[in-house]
Amino acid sequence: MSLSPIVIKVGGNDLDQPGFIEGLAEAVAMLQQQTPCIVVHGGGRAINQLQERLGLQPVYSNGQRVTDEAALEVAEMVLSGGVNKQIVSALLAAGVDALGLSGVDRGLLHVEPWSPEMGRVGRIIAVRADVLGSLCEQGITPVVSPISLGADGHYNVNADHAAGAIAAALRAARATFVTNVPGVQVDGAVAPALTVAETHALIDRGVITGGMIPKVHAALAAIASGVQKAVITNLPGLSAGTGTVFVA
Repeated sequence: MSLSPIVIKVGGNDLDQPGFIEGLAEAVAMLQQQTPCIVVHGGGRAINQLQERLGLQPVYSNGQRVTDEAALEVAEMVLSGGVNKQIVSALLAAGVDALGLSGVDRGLLHVEPWSPEMGRVGRIIAVRADVLGSLCEQGITPVVSPISLGADGHYNVNADHAAGAIAAALRAARATFVTNVPGVQVDGAVAPALTVAETHALIDRGVITGGMIPKVHAALAAIASGVQKAVITNLPGLSAGTGTVFVA
């Protein structure tokens, strides 16, 4: 690739906020003029809602969804179906040439089981960077659902981990994790930058908790794997280039 891409992860809990997907599409359209973009998405709230309608209770461990066979079926329907196509449709409407795919398609994301306790949750061990790189070379913005391929079938993957692994495999210029806060908050203010040691200390102190933990772990893993810059921010920060930057 002539230009290193920007990998943008968006969370499922934000996608049903009024105007969020349209705002995301506008931001990507602006960024795409300068640098190829790859969008990786979750679907947390939509998955929970469908699970509850089906009488299934969502279960989490350290910010990650515990996924049995029934939960995997729901996650795949939501992630690789409705949510993925909503984002693709909004990008197309904003003038972005977008293509939706999951980690299963063309063997994009290969995984091993995370742990027996997590069920059908995978840990990414290989990324077909050539697939995404080829699309970016053609001016196409991939929109990736993190349902992935293991030796014994499909697995759910935390979208933060998927985004970090994709960014690392492509040596991305930036991995941006878009959430509902403008960055990591420390003592009531957004930390403009955090080192690895500072981040681990904040986790140990209970300042960074819940769903923010996999985000910061993914950001740190991306930096350690050669990504030039990792950022946690919100939708306005994606356009403005603000948020918490993680440094080695």
